[in-house]
Amino acid sequence: MTTIRATCPTCGDVELKPSDLRLVVCSRAEWSTYAFDCPACADEVKKPADEEVVALLVSGGVQAQTWHIPAEALEAHPGPALTYDDLLDFALWLDEHDALAAGITPAGRA
Repeated sequence: MTTIRATCPTCGDVELKPSDLRLVVCSRAEWSTYAFDCPACADEVKKPADEEVVALLVSGGVQAQTWHIPAEALEAHPGPALTYDDLLDFALWLDEHDALAAGITPAGRA
């Protein structure tokens, strides 16, 4: 059986079975990660996985899960970030416009 050595930041080197590791390969290679629960302290350890690490883990029997980032997550969003005040203003606006929403609901739908 294959044994994989990984490093826990608290406990140091630990030995794991391939089934102990979770490998997520992202459509953007720099966002790929692997994780495991440390057998000594039970903390979850999550680390980046470059192409070489992915290849080593897969060759050691670790099952890779593929993750595709939605295009919307990669779009540029120029302008200022939303603030808590913006969110509160929007919630208050929605509250005021419940009657408008009720008026445009098609007949027979609740």
